[in-house]
Amino acid sequence: MHAASEARAVPSPGWEDGGMADLITAAELRSLLDEGEDLRILDVRYRLGFTDGRENYRAGHLPGAVFADLEGELAAHGAPADGRHPLPSDDELEQAARRWGIRQGQAVVVYDDARSLPASRAWWALRRAGVADVRVLDGGLGAWRAAGGAVEEGEVVAPSGDVVLARPGTADVLDADQVAAWTGVLLDARAPERFRGETEPIDPVAGHIPGARNLPIADVLDTEGRFRAPAEIEAAFEAVGAGEEVPIAAYCGSGVTAAQLALAGALIGREVTVYPGSWSAWSNTPGCPVERGPVPAEADPLED
Repeated sequence: MHAASEARAVPSPGWEDGGMADLITAAELRSLLDEGEDLRILDVRYRLGFTDGRENYRAGHLPGAVFADLEGELAAHGAPADGRHPLPSDDELEQAARRWGIRQGQAVVVYDDARSLPASRAWWALRRAGVADVRVLDGGLGAWRAAGGAVEEGEVVAPSGDVVLARPGTADVLDADQVAAWTGVLLDARAPERFRGETEPIDPVAGHIPGARNLPIADVLDTEGRFRAPAEIEAAFEAVGAGEEVPIAAYCGSGVTAAQLALAGALIGREVTVYPGSWSAWSNTPGCPVERGPVPAEADPLED
């Protein structure tokens, strides 16, 4: 992730550090809220192909949670070659963070109801922009309800925040040229059938970036959408050659699941550099080569 800067928020004294410091359980969150801990909670409800995130949020969310729009605030919109979810500008992200009510030095919890996928995008975007204390609610809304946590209806409008974010720009992310020249391990977080090119429901070309190795995000999550134990995550990384001493980069369909793979890496001390454009950008860029099948094969250039 991006190196710390002068704009990095100060860690909140109410948080305990540890090996899983980027996650928080429902029980831990309830305890902090009962103790009056100063937290900003973000609801990042989102489903690919649907626009009902805010509607679902209004129907029931964690007390005090503010809605964060993945497509409208955690992503920009550009040409097809930019991918479906390119990063917002640094200024746009800071404006969104202030709309969400984040104050300088405040701890942030993010959650969703989709196996922590959109919440991981929020975690990654805020952490790389210098917010030191951002944690994903492990298991999301389902875990909160299962733990007896209350929900409230309606929309929370927080007082404007004053957080000052770092300005990483594109310093710690990859573009297509950098991916093509990557000398470490390149992980593809999509399902195996998409990686192999057997099916492609969204993007114009099926297959994967030449030399990539498949680490489906499902391999680091359990059946309830919680992250597996660190030893299991580490074993999944090791199985595809993503060891401690190897530079690791990740992509997915549109740059969201890759952020979740970066979070999985953080849980075991692996730094994972994200290619935000991911397959949606690569497959829309004329001349980018593509491989198909489970093992490296001769690359075929995409049609111009």
